[in-house]
Parts: sequence; structure tokens; C-alpha cells
Amino acid sequence: MNERGFVTVSMQELERIKIIAAVAEHRLKVVQAAERLALCERQVSRLVRRYEASGASGLVSGRRGQPSNHELPIDVRVRAMALVRERYADFGPTLACEKLRECHGTTLAKETVRRWMRDAGLWIPRKQRPPKIHQPRNRRACLGELIQIDGSDHRWFEERAPACTLLVFIDDATSRLMILHFTATESTFSYFEATRQYLEAYGKPVALYSDRASVFSCNSHSSTPGKGVTQYGRAMFELNIDTWCANSSQAKGRVERANLTLQDRLVKELRLRNIGTREAANAYAPHFIADFNGRFGKVPKSTFNAHRPLREDEDIDLILSSRVPRRVSNSLTVQYDRVIYILADTAENRSLIHKYLDVFEYPDGRIEIRVNGAALPYVEYDRLSEIDQGAEIDNKRLSHALQLAQVIQAQRDDRRASGSPSRTNQGEAPRSKERKAGTKKQRELTLDDLNAAVLRTAERRVAAVGK
Repeated sequence: MNERGFVTVSMQELERIKIIAAVAEHRLKVVQAAERLALCERQVSRLVRRYEASGASGLVSGRRGQPSNHELPIDVRVRAMALVRERYADFGPTLACEKLRECHGTTLAKETVRRWMRDAGLWIPRKQRPPKIHQPRNRRACLGELIQIDGSDHRWFEERAPACTLLVFIDDATSRLMILHFTATESTFSYFEATRQYLEAYGKPVALYSDRASVFSCNSHSSTPGKGVTQYGRAMFELNIDTWCANSSQAKGRVERANLTLQDRLVKELRLRNIGTREAANAYAPHFIADFNGRFGKVPKSTFNAHRPLREDEDIDLILSSRVPRRVSNSLTVQYDRVIYILADTAENRSLIHKYLDVFEYPDGRIEIRVNGAALPYVEYDRLSEIDQGAEIDNKRLSHALQLAQVIQAQRDDRRASGSPSRTNQGEAPRSKERKAGTKKQRELTLDDLNAAVLRTAERRVAAVGK
């Protein structure tokens, strides 16, 4: 019933009224009306009698406008909405429903809470919300002021080779490609290699703009050497280059759009030249960059070049490396990445016991143990270098890790078939000595035990080669 007291009917009800009126006026038979309304003849007869007694309003349900028999009491709704307004005004319906149940003992369906919050103006459906507006950002004024970097995992060589990652460095002011570097995975060392190429070619930019990948952003506080600082961030800080992370893909849209263009143009150029290896692709990259920049490069607003030359005291080899502090044990050993490094038994090294040293790992795989700027000699004792059970592997590195695992498993099968000793058996001897040494929670091998183990390992390898 509307404001003027008239009963409102739907189109379906209006059609029913026409059919019942036709039966009442003897223009339509009861059987025909029952078929058209999908009702029984007795029900049609009842409706005809109601129409003759009360007119069209007699065919409208008497429950219209009345509250449902299953409707919750009004005091429950008032109390729930009062709590939502007071404490959970900015909560979503699902979370507000959970808090009402957990904190206030009010059990409601989330759709009920959603309807009540919508009626009270506390919740706006997503379809009714205004769209987000991403306003364009002006380019930077000069070359080298802001460099956007990103990694694109793609089948760059199509079916000619497995998928790999392309690291892209693009200038924000000119949209010029600065560096293209093909690598196996998007890792810290890969970015070290690409950054080294950039620094040697152009110098130091003002800032680098990236996403929130683990190479650039630290979600936990376990990274070294600084709290919440990644290895790449530490290296850029030492070079006096700012590193910023974008909060969305649209924020670094220039490099994202460049990735789409490269996945189209660069893939076809590699196909035409029958390039199927990362080495050949990296050799071709400078030629592609020159052609790309000639077609799509923009003229900067300012002719000033913001790149800075490298300082004489900035050692790129040391800066672009992974640096991790490790503690020297009582037996003059340092453990890093499941490998024990044995230091020489000298008076200077004995003074380092229980102190922390820096272990440097370079992109080419070299390991250095440095203290006070000097590298210490060591003997490497790898207990189980090939066994990596239960290791945590990033999603982007999974395909590369599986390929590496297949190679290692094939080598291990060949070694077992030839009867040569495995690394697992070589590592059992020192571990059995550790179990017999006592019941301490942390046991360390003595220097003599480690030296003896190294000698036994060398003798077994020589014997295996002789066989």
C-alpha cells in the first residue's frame, strides 16, 4: 500500500487479476484459467469468489506490508546497530558479524548484518562505490633522476629454451631502456649483476623505483646487516642511491607497460635471429635497446644528466655482494649456508673466537671471510652440500630449483652405480662422533676432527677416481 492508501500490485499479480476477472465475467472457463495460472481448479474458484466479494484487492496477499514471522525482534537490531556504530563503524559486514558473536554474544547471519548496515548507511555495496581514479604522474625532468626496475618471468625463447627472467631498467623521464639482463631467476645476485652493468655504463642514478619483492623490501626483521634492510638495499645505501618501493603496479606503470611491449617485440626479434640462450640474448640486448630507444624514447624536459660517477673509494666488488655476519666458534670455524669454513690456527685468529666476522658471497659464487677490511684464508669443509631436504624456495625460483635438483639427482645416481662413496656416507663419521661426545645441546667438532675428516674425504675421492 502506498502513501495515498492504494494497493500496489506487480505485473504478475495484474495478469492474475485480468484472468480471474475474465472468469468472473464468464469470458474464460475455470479449466483454462487454471492452466494459464498453473493452479488447481478449486483454487481458481476461491480466487473468483474473493474477487466478486472484494474486487482486485481481494487477490492481494493479506500479509503484504506485515513483518515476517521469521523477522528478528526489533530490540536485537537496535542493539546490534548501536554496537556497530559505536565500535565497528569502519568494519566490513563479515568482520562486524564475527565481533558481535565473539565479543558480545550476538549471533547473527552475516547477510543480515550486511543488510542492516546497508540500510543504516554504514556499508556501501561495491557496485555502488565510486571507481578509484588513478591520476597520471608527470615524468621526471632529467635523465637518471628516477629509474624504474622490474623483473619479467616469461618464455622469452618460446619453445627453444625454458622460461627465464628479464630484468628491465627504464628511465622515468625519457622511457629509454637502460639495461636488459636475462637471468635464470629474479634474485639478489641477478640484480647485482644488472646494477653493475648499469653503474659501469651510466653511473649512479638518484633513485631506483621497484615493487615490493623480497629483493627490495624486507617483510621480516631477519635480514642482515641492518634491521629491516635487504642485501640490495644495503648495497644501494653504500652507493648513496635511494631505493623506493611502489604500493601498486600502476605506480610504476612505465616499466610495466615496457614489459608488455618487450614480451611482444623482443620475443619476435629473438625468434627471427634464432637466439635460444641467455648468453646470446644478453649479447643482442644492446642492439635491441638502441633500436627501441630510437623508436620510443622521449626527450627530457631538462638536458641535465643526474647520473653521478663512481667514487674512487667505492669498491663495486665488495659493495655488490651478500654480506652476512657469522660468529667464530671455539674450534676456529665459521658456518655459512650449511658449509663449515676452517680458519688457520694462529694467534691472530684465536683472538677472534666468539667474535663476529663478515662472510662475503659474490655473484660469481666466491666466498670471502673478512675482518677489518682483510680477507682471511680458510679451508672449506662441506658436510652435505648436495642434500637440501626441506629447504624454503621462493615461488619464482621453483622452476630453476627443480632443474638443478634433476641434475644433482642424475649425478648422484651415476655415482651410486659406479660404486664411488656418496657425500652422505662421508658425512656420517663426524656426526657419529658428535653423538658419542656427550649429551650437550650444542656440540662443536674440534679442529683435529675436522682436519681428519677433510683428509678422509680427499683420500676417498682419490680412491674413487683410481677405481
